[in-house]
Amino acid sequence: MKFTRPHLFWQRSSLDPVNRLQEEMAKLLESPFSGFGTQFFNEWAPSLDLFEDKENLVVQLEVPGMKREAFEIGLHDGVLSISGERKFEEKRQKATGYRTERFEGRFQRSIALPKAVEADKVRAAYKDGILTVTLPIAAQARPKQIVVGTE
Repeated sequence: MKFTRPHLFWQRSSLDPVNRLQEEMAKLLESPFSGFGTQFFNEWAPSLDLFEDKENLVVQLEVPGMKREAFEIGLHDGVLSISGERKFEEKRQKATGYRTERFEGRFQRSIALPKAVEADKVRAAYKDGILTVTLPIAAQARPKQIVVGTE
């Protein structure tokens, strides 16, 4: 007996071509005979979050496996730039790899800040693989409460 699956046209979505493309790209990049993946992704960009609390803009960058000394942070004309380089130990570089999903090498992230900040009070800390840059919002950029008086 031959079993055929009925075509269920209502289950198809407009994202099917996108999903197929993603699957084909994943196959291409995972192929052991393809050098395309390593050539295409020779630089990496760690994930970045930007949020605001009452007095600061806070940028957090996900960069596990790095040393504090490996980061370069700059602020110029309202743009925060963070760069660095992650290197793996020599033992791994001499080994035969079967799968590599963690990136190594240089990265550069730049983000335009939505408000003016006090550049001389910027702080950076690195803990548990997260680089946190705290940028105090300039007094003139903070919201002001205006009291209504009587005339």
